[in-house]
Amino acid sequence: MNPPQPKSAREAGAIPLARRVLRIEADAIVALADRLGAEFEQAVDLILQRRGRVIVTGIGKSGHIGRKLAATLASTGTPAYFVHAAEAAHGDLGMITPEDIVIALSNSGASEEVLTIVPLVKRQGAKLISITGRPESPLAREADVHLDAAVAEEACPLNLAPTASTTAALALGDALAVALLDARGFGADDFARSHPGGSLGRRLLTHVSDVMRPGERVPQVREDASMMAALIEMSRGGMGMTAVVATDGRPIGIFTDGDLRRALERGCDARSATIAEVMTRSPRSIGPDALAVAAAEMMERQRINQLLVVDDRGALAGALTTHDLMLAKVI
Repeated sequence: MNPPQPKSAREAGAIPLARRVLRIEADAIVALADRLGAEFEQAVDLILQRRGRVIVTGIGKSGHIGRKLAATLASTGTPAYFVHAAEAAHGDLGMITPEDIVIALSNSGASEEVLTIVPLVKRQGAKLISITGRPESPLAREADVHLDAAVAEEACPLNLAPTASTTAALALGDALAVALLDARGFGADDFARSHPGGSLGRRLLTHVSDVMRPGERVPQVREDASMMAALIEMSRGGMGMTAVVATDGRPIGIFTDGDLRRALERGCDARSATIAEVMTRSPRSIGPDALAVAAAEMMERQRINQLLVVDDRGALAGALTTHDLMLAKVI
């Protein structure tokens, strides 16, 4: 017998079905949030009180969710790793110490591979947190703390494929990781140290001092300089601006391409004008120890393309442009 020909997406009603899936899964998470109570606080406190690591285990779809939970915990200040339940029963339980906590995921709470290792976990002296969809299940009963991730129905039309249940477990795991992050006072710098690669690491680890042009390379003139002298200095520096500095090195103004255009529109004579007549006074500035992303946000907010950098004494230490930030891949 030939298999039936598949329908087109429109014939199958793909959009209405997809909307139904999303609504069921969203409702499952909302219901989960409403049920959170003392057990969640107990789980957070139990992890915070232990000196060991968090070992996450599970099998099948729950195992996939467990891998994600372990990765999220590890990247947010809670040392964690994933151990496959079947592998745990064949030697990997040796990784567990009495100071550790095991988080076991199983929607049914009756996965044979997970239940097999529960007595061994307890014999090791480790604590057990279970995440299941059945509070009366064997795994829930044996756990020191049980987190209820039950859902009213799966999003699968057959009510069989793990869909809403895995989404609920995933969201509950994220809630646990974020609660621990907050309780530990885990900040942006801590996050950056565990994410040194890629754009995220660059944004969080790069400081202004890493991307700025140092003071000796920044075009600068005195307040009594002529406008022509400032234009020559701007051309030399190639930053589209020149800083205007006092005798003590403090920037008191900035003269940019935009200032030049505005001066010419007013009929200013570049041959006779002084820089004090056309510069922008009290220019925006930032410290060299600030994050480069903070400089980018300031420049975007103020709609400026150049930013002066000043040291603790207020003296000119450098400058940067949006192009410098782009080269450093901060923006």
